[in-house]
Amino acid sequence: MKDEKLQKALARMGLGSRRQMEEVIKAGRVSVNNGPATIGDRVEQGDEIRVDGRQIKYTAENEKRRRVLAYYKPEGEVCSAKDPEGRPTVFERLPKLTHDRWVMVGRLDINSTGLLLFTNDGEMAHRLMHPSGEVTREYAVRVLGEVTPDIARALTSGVMLEDGMAQFEDIKDGGGEGVNKWYHVQLKEGRNREVRRLFESQGLKVSRLLRTRYGTIALPKELRTGRFLELDKKDINTLTDLVSLRPRYGTGLHGAAKEKQERIRNKPLKARRTTDNRGDSRSNSAKPKSSASPASRGTRNTRDRNDKR
Repeated sequence: MKDEKLQKALARMGLGSRRQMEEVIKAGRVSVNNGPATIGDRVEQGDEIRVDGRQIKYTAENEKRRRVLAYYKPEGEVCSAKDPEGRPTVFERLPKLTHDRWVMVGRLDINSTGLLLFTNDGEMAHRLMHPSGEVTREYAVRVLGEVTPDIARALTSGVMLEDGMAQFEDIKDGGGEGVNKWYHVQLKEGRNREVRRLFESQGLKVSRLLRTRYGTIALPKELRTGRFLELDKKDINTLTDLVSLRPRYGTGLHGAAKEKQERIRNKPLKARRTTDNRGDSRSNSAKPKSSASPASRGTRNTRDRNDKR
C-alpha cells in the first residue's frame, strides 16, 4: 500500500487543513501522475502531485528530515495559528517552512510563559502530548500563600477536579520572600489550566507560571522571551527515544544553520517585545520583584497580571 492519503499529505505539506484539501481535491484542482485525483487516493515517494497545475515536491513523512524548535513563549501570545481577536500568536515568531508546517507540542495559556516545542513531525508531536506517553512537564510557579506539608501531600496524592483526578508527580520549594512563594512542580498531563486548578483546589492563587522543561528538553539558559532555537540531532533523538520513535536520516543542524545556532548560544539575542490586542507593547526582559526565586530560571522575563492559565 502507498504511504499516505493524498489529503493528509497535502495538509502535512502546509497547503491547508485536511478538510480544505478535501475540498480542493473535490473541485478537480489536484492531479496525481497526470490523472485527476479523488478523495482517498494514496501517494508515495516518486508520485507527481500537482495543485492548480503547480508541481508539489512530495517527501514521504517517514523520510522527511525531522526538525524541532524550542521557543520561549512570552506572556500575551496565544497558542494558536490564528486568533479571531487579533492577538499575537506563537506561530508568528517561527521560521517559515516550504511544503511543510510546524506542529505545536502542548499549549500554554496566554498568561503563562516558558518552553514550547514545535516540530514538523506530526506523529512525534502526538506521542509527546498523548497522556499514554506520560511525558513529564515541569513548571516554576509563584503562589500567593504557602504550600503546607498537608497541601503538598494532597497535591501529590491526587485531587478531584471537574474533569477527573489530577496530581503533581513532584512538588518542591523554590524559595521566595513575603507572601509570594516559588515552587517547582512536575506532572504528566497537559489538561487545560491544570497547574493553576490544582493550586486553586487548595485555596492558593498562582500569580506567575513558567514551563521550564518538556520531556527531556529544558528551557535553554541562553534563550530569551520571544525567541527560538532549533535543536540539534542529539536533543531531537532524546525526544524520539522517549516516545519510541526511530531516528531519521539527516536529522539535526547542518552547515550555515548549525553555525547560526552556535552564534546565538554564544551571544543570545535580546528578548522581543509583545504587542497585545490594544496596540500596547511591553518588554519581557524586566527584572522581577524580590519575591522571585533564584532557582526559577527564566522567570526574570515574565510577569502575570492575573491567575488565568
